[in-house]
Amino acid sequence: MAEKLLKFVSVARAMPDKRKADERRTDFAEIYADFAARFAQTQASRCSQCGVPFCQVHCPLNNNIPDWLKLTAEGRLEEAYEISAATNTFPEICGRICPQDRLCEGNCVIEQSGHGTVTIGAIEKHVTDTAFEMGWVQPVKPSHELAQSVGIIGAGPAGLAAGEALRRKGYQVTIYDRYDRVGGLLIYGIPNFKLDKQVVARRERLLRESGIKFELGVEIGRDISLDDLRARHDAVLIATGVYKARDLAAPGSGAKGIVPALQYLTAANRDGLGDQVAEIASGELNAKGKNVVVIGGGDTAMDCVRTAIRQGAKSVKCLYRRDRANMPGSQREVQNAEEEGVEFIWQSAPAAFLDDEVGKVKAVRAERIHLGMADATGRQTPRVIDGSAFDMPADLVVKALGFEPEDLPQRLKAPALSVTKANTVRINWRNLTTTIPGVFAAGDIVRGASLVVWAIRDGRDAAAGIEAYLRENARKVAAE
Repeated sequence: MAEKLLKFVSVARAMPDKRKADERRTDFAEIYADFAARFAQTQASRCSQCGVPFCQVHCPLNNNIPDWLKLTAEGRLEEAYEISAATNTFPEICGRICPQDRLCEGNCVIEQSGHGTVTIGAIEKHVTDTAFEMGWVQPVKPSHELAQSVGIIGAGPAGLAAGEALRRKGYQVTIYDRYDRVGGLLIYGIPNFKLDKQVVARRERLLRESGIKFELGVEIGRDISLDDLRARHDAVLIATGVYKARDLAAPGSGAKGIVPALQYLTAANRDGLGDQVAEIASGELNAKGKNVVVIGGGDTAMDCVRTAIRQGAKSVKCLYRRDRANMPGSQREVQNAEEEGVEFIWQSAPAAFLDDEVGKVKAVRAERIHLGMADATGRQTPRVIDGSAFDMPADLVVKALGFEPEDLPQRLKAPALSVTKANTVRINWRNLTTTIPGVFAAGDIVRGASLVVWAIRDGRDAAAGIEAYLRENARKVAAE
């Protein structure tokens, strides 16, 4: 092991080549190249194989990271992929979009010791993309087919992860989604420069070849009632995600040209997929030639500012009420945005929106913020500085303030479905059951807007709960 590993002292941390900012800001292609095999092997050899693997501890999926880093360092990529895929349904996606700087890489022992983290995400991406190229990734082939079926509401990461796990056990799986493509936010919420849509389409083909059925353009509660879905299937999983945008109550917030982040990103992604998007053609959701202001500090805000740059905006500013150190988004994404020409206006918050004579936004009036005493969560409380107001020209304002759950009992026409005060679905965390027998829930609709990796974890946990429920039901039927 000493021959192949523990080289963090003699080998410096390195990322795959990143396209130059002037080049990448003109298109939506992914910005990082893949590691060449020898560089992936060299970077994996930096792993210290520590006794307590904090990278694994801080991964929501508890991926066996030291194990597949060791195998990669030894050139055993097929085995590395098998170890990676054993805990992660979509390693090729997590390797691209997980905020590794906040999770595995940020907690790497050699990072804490000052030697620079192992580039876990880039190696994970390399291992999985190589596995696809070499034909090592194969459709699920259950050892035996079961008659019991599961209906899953939502074709996002939680629903797909649950569907794959259940299909592996031999259950018949049908996934319903109100949109026209598989992937949820992976398709319509995350831009191509972070996740090429062909990566999602490749995984969709694999799931279809595994025997999972999809019914797209079907909205539960509108086209099919939840009761009808329960009658069709032996168990149902709700994995709808959260799509309702948080709003901003400020004078002038109803002006034309002020839009929610997801509406803006969905239009841009549809345009990239080749759809005819009227709002792009008309310029309503096209930043070309415009002064753009994005409000928010999370990863969605970073997606919006970097999309606006690529659409040819005249200027792009990100308005955030806290400082850089307190941003909830990935610091790596902030750096990429700055390189591409985004200007960050720290410790500032919108106070009003100014419009012109036809009701179109023309400026954002913002106020400077002082960060005061820490609140109950440990974060400093933002306080407006009196007399600090200033105006920023704005032809397009994007509100990236986060997402909230829709009124699911009303939308699904299921009054027996209990929700929390935050409007998330109430579950028993031991098995992810809801208050309706045979109905389970997973992902953002349970925990609130969160990371894709958490959705995958919840989907797999829900599949385990569903399997236990179906097995118990089968046992009872057999005993009668």
